[in-house]
Parts: sequence; structure tokens; C-alpha cells
Amino acid sequence: MKKIILTGGGTAGHVTPNIALMPKLKELGYEIEYIGSKKGIEKKLIEELGIPYYGISSGKLRRYHDIKNFTDPFKVFRGFDEANLLMRKLKPDVIFSKGGYVTVPVVLAAHIHRVPIVIHESDMTPGLANKLALPHATKICCNFPETKELFSDRATVTGTPIRQELFQGDSKKAFEFCGFAEQKPTILIIGGSTGSAAINKAIWSCLDELLKKFNVVHLCGKDNVNKSLIDKKGYAQYEYIKDELKDLFALADVVVSRAGANAICELLALRKPNILIPLPLTASRGDQILNAESFANSGYSYVLKEEDVDNQTLMSAVNEVYDRSDKYIDAMNKSELADSINTITEIIESVVKQK
Repeated sequence: MKKIILTGGGTAGHVTPNIALMPKLKELGYEIEYIGSKKGIEKKLIEELGIPYYGISSGKLRRYHDIKNFTDPFKVFRGFDEANLLMRKLKPDVIFSKGGYVTVPVVLAAHIHRVPIVIHESDMTPGLANKLALPHATKICCNFPETKELFSDRATVTGTPIRQELFQGDSKKAFEFCGFAEQKPTILIIGGSTGSAAINKAIWSCLDELLKKFNVVHLCGKDNVNKSLIDKKGYAQYEYIKDELKDLFALADVVVSRAGANAICELLALRKPNILIPLPLTASRGDQILNAESFANSGYSYVLKEEDVDNQTLMSAVNEVYDRSDKYIDAMNKSELADSINTITEIIESVVKQK
């Protein structure tokens, strides 16, 4: 049996694409094992699936001043020693790395042991962890043509592996779950697990106007539920949704979202007309802005800068995208990123055969 080690961690976005690949990898005859951090979110997610999990020491790689910058490099060195021992013990045929700082020692150890490495870069430009890992990659998978140009023949535009459960949503279940009474088109707002104060404020300020035409599902983030609007007809708000998300996607006619790479690839795969409000430079390294610009240039998305968000601009964007939804769906239907799981597993198979 062929053996693959998956690695990635720090956020759910570095784990769920790995999980999405697992059924196909098993079908292809791979024994799957996982290397992640000792206490990260990936540990619980992978162990719940019954996949052998190995936790290693990891230190965050920061561009800003922090006292932990003096201690975390030692964790990285320790993590490399632990990953090196795991390479000797597990003897994988290939590594697939989804990114996150825990992957750096894994990739470096695999390189020393001459294990082929396939890396997936979600964003337009690599984060710091992948910048360190990418020189050692045998093959690189990416979401954007602009990223492929950085790595020439080593890179393939694959898109992000999408959880197949998202394609199995039931709009009727979502309608009942939200307690809606009137059949209207639905707007789904996703501001991330912690929510977005700017997006929430804009939604609430134009909510009455939105409800004249739409039902509204609002994932507003932890501790952000507006208690004064709990009984508002046609408006369903939640801190966070997990199991019912597939049903909410099925119900949604327009989605308002941040522009994280995994999130926008899900919208593309589901062919959901969308408005992207990327994190501003004050809150990120600018990767979401670049992601959103690429999707806008391809005709997949309407982009609204956070600093421009208010009740008028948001209302205008919603009406524009809903009224011209066919245009956005047609553009998404022309995308070549519809079969990311098969494309990525074919790349993995090719490097194993070449080994």
C-alpha cells in the first residue's frame, strides 16, 4: 500500500482541504497519516476521523515584533527533529502540505529524506510558512493563474479541494431550520468565525430594506447576535453554523463573504453569486484583497472594500448581484477549477510514480 502523510494546521482552512482529499486517496489505495501541531484545531478534526495523528512542536512565524519571536524558533528546531524521526519511522511515499507554520519542519524533514512533496498554496501570494517550504516542493498546486506564473512548470492551477458534503445541501431543510414563513430569495452573510463589525453594522442598518425583497441568514460571529432583532420576521442570525451550512448554501441566492481562499473556492464550486468584502490591510497582509481582485477579474464576484461598506453600498451590491446573477453563474460555469480533487490526486500519483 502507498503511504501519504498529510500536513497542515493552525486554522480550519489548513485542515478541511486535506479532509476533502481523504476519500479519493483511500480509493486510490493510500494509507493516510497526519502530522500537525500538538494542540492545534487540526488534532481534534483529524482524530475524529480515525486517521493516525502525530503532533510535533511548532512555533509561529511572525513578521511583527513579539517576545515569542525569541522562543518560537527553538520550537521550530524541535519540531524539525520530531518530524525527522517520523520520516524515518513512517517512511511515506509522498507528503501533501496544505500550509500553516506546523508544515515547515515537516517539509524540511521530507526534503532531507528525499520524499516527494506536493504543496498547496491557497492565496494569490504565499504566506511566510509556504515561502520557506515552496523551494523544496516537487509540485505546487494553486488557486490562481497569477500564482502559477511565479513557479512556472512546477505549478498547476487546481483550485482547492472542496468537502463533498457541501454539494448535498437541502434548501427545504434550511428554510425550516431558519423558521422562515414567506418564500423569498435568500441572502446568506458569512463574516467568519469571529464575525465582522463592519459587515454586521451595515447589514443591520439596511435590514428592513433587505427584508422587503429577501429572507436574510446572518452568521454574525461569536457573541455578536443582535438580541433586539431575534424576533425579526425573515431574519435568522447565528453565531456560527457547522452541520447545517450545506443546507444554507443550497438555500442562498446571493452570498456575502470575506475573501479567504477556501471560502471563495467553495462559492465558485457551488456556483453561488457573491459579494466579497476582503479583510483590509490594517487587519491582514493583503492576501484577501488580491484573492478578491482575481475573482472579480474573472467575473465570479462583486468586490466591496470594507472601508466602503455602508447601508447604501451594501444594498446596491446585493441588488446588482441578485439582478445579474446569471452573469456571475455563467462566468463560474466557465471555470476550469471544477474538479480539484481529481486534479490534485493525479498530481500526487504522478510524483509517487516518478519517485
